[in-house]
Amino acid sequence: MSVKFVEVDRETLYLLPPSLQDWLPEGHLARFVVEIVEQLDLRSLKASYAGRGSQPYNPEMLVALLFYGYATGVFSSRKLERNTYDSVAFRFIAANSHPDHDTIATFRRRFLPQLNALFAQILMIAHQMKVLKLGSVSLDGSKVKANASKHKALSYGHASQLEAQIKAEVADLLKKAEAADRADIPDGMNIPEELERREKRLAAIAAAKAEIEKRAAERHAREQAAYEKKVAERARKEQATGKKAKGKQPKPPKSGPTAKDQVNLTDEESRIMPTSSGGFEQTYNAQAGVDTASKLIVTAHITQQPNDKQELVPTLNNLVALPEELGTATELIADSGYFSETNVTACEKKGLTPYIAVDRQSHHQPLMERFAEPPPLPEDADSVTRMKHRLKTAAGKAIYAQRKVTSEPVFGIIKAVMGFRSFLLRGFDAVKGEWNLVCMAYNIKRLHALAR
Repeated sequence: MSVKFVEVDRETLYLLPPSLQDWLPEGHLARFVVEIVEQLDLRSLKASYAGRGSQPYNPEMLVALLFYGYATGVFSSRKLERNTYDSVAFRFIAANSHPDHDTIATFRRRFLPQLNALFAQILMIAHQMKVLKLGSVSLDGSKVKANASKHKALSYGHASQLEAQIKAEVADLLKKAEAADRADIPDGMNIPEELERREKRLAAIAAAKAEIEKRAAERHAREQAAYEKKVAERARKEQATGKKAKGKQPKPPKSGPTAKDQVNLTDEESRIMPTSSGGFEQTYNAQAGVDTASKLIVTAHITQQPNDKQELVPTLNNLVALPEELGTATELIADSGYFSETNVTACEKKGLTPYIAVDRQSHHQPLMERFAEPPPLPEDADSVTRMKHRLKTAAGKAIYAQRKVTSEPVFGIIKAVMGFRSFLLRGFDAVKGEWNLVCMAYNIKRLHALAR
């Protein structure tokens, strides 16, 4: 028996003009992105256009294109342009127009500061949808690769060696140029070109050394302040007890760069940092505070510090700056990388109850220890002691356990599902804007899931 298949006909013309609305199913993420962008205040973007030259693309369309691209793993401007031809969803967002990659790249680079302001607006939309009310916030960080190779880093010691070598080569070339007898000049050598090439390299090396020296001076200032604080604290204890303080006397920090201090020649504002998988990469440290109930990112920032300890206070400041309508954060949950007495005190000053692990917890805790309640808390307990006691209670353990199902999965979704593992843009300010763009795309994707 012969089987009759559905006919494949690519030649017959449409009887009526096709509609983009018919090509995309209801409830599709692309439709949701357009609906969200329509609710955003984009007047600051639109007001930046002078109205001269060729007619520009509507910023609403370009913003939606970027949001949908980052939400679905399409980040580069060339791929975004190509998808306006190849993908029905991208055609729907672009309204069957095709902005070229230069237009998309220029728009993204030019309006990153204005796009940052949309972060809070999207959270307000989530509040209006009744899916976001601030309460517990889980904070975590993850290293995201910079758009630069760690092999393009230049250390201070190597830069000094190269500088001396190139200066010697320049002196030798100048001697050859001045010599009347050119017999010792190899065939094919163009002395002006060789000199120009070395002058450019010397300029690049000088700039790299200046940046390293600047960072070394900033580091010395921080270390000197910490040293003076330790010395003052030691003197205060000795004066209070009348006895010599135990332990070694703090050593003053050394000024100036070390031979191993380095800067990256591709993105000098990125840093080589240790990663969770082992080894070192040229990265930035991306931070995200996640609402434990809705799994939405409510605060995000980028740092050049490999350690998370200094990133809790900026997170608290960002939480306080959120619109009042979103409510007030009541608890902050973080792993041991954020623990310090200063951070615990900072949380309490901002009105948040801290749940910050003091050290790494061992797996497979004995059964009775897991369910044992801690002894009563002393009346004169300080903030750190109170937090340690809180984390040992059954209620405290339950709250801290939310960290593993909030902030950690968010980074997993961003890296594994959305495919964002490396920044496209270079420079600290540009990377800050791109990270906010990633977090906004994640929030829209999450809102789409919650809306369904």
